[in-house]
Amino acid sequence: MNDQPSETPIFSVIEAALANDDVVLFMKGNPQYPQCGFSAAVVDVLNRMAVPYNTHDVLQSAELRDGIKAYSDWPTIPQLYVKGELVGGCDIVREMYESGELNTLFAEKGLVAEA
Repeated sequence: MNDQPSETPIFSVIEAALANDDVVLFMKGNPQYPQCGFSAAVVDVLNRMAVPYNTHDVLQSAELRDGIKAYSDWPTIPQLYVKGELVGGCDIVREMYESGELNTLFAEKGLVAEA
């Protein structure tokens, strides 16, 4: 993660979100109305895999948008987390899906996935 303390209010919100769901996507928009092509692509992959996931729209809060980038030390949105660990952004998720690595990751984490 990073050097900033987890007591930062937005970090506490992010950590709570990651603790509440096995698969979490911080994205622009929501699954029904993604607000960027990269977010739409990750939603498409997750829907194809039929794995339950929760999303958080970073466009609703500048604090969340900036906070998730600082929390992960990853400069772009979307960001996919599995069991609290950052998997990556759109390109990484698409590559992992196409190679079968994402299915393997979900299986290793005990998550049901249908590739």
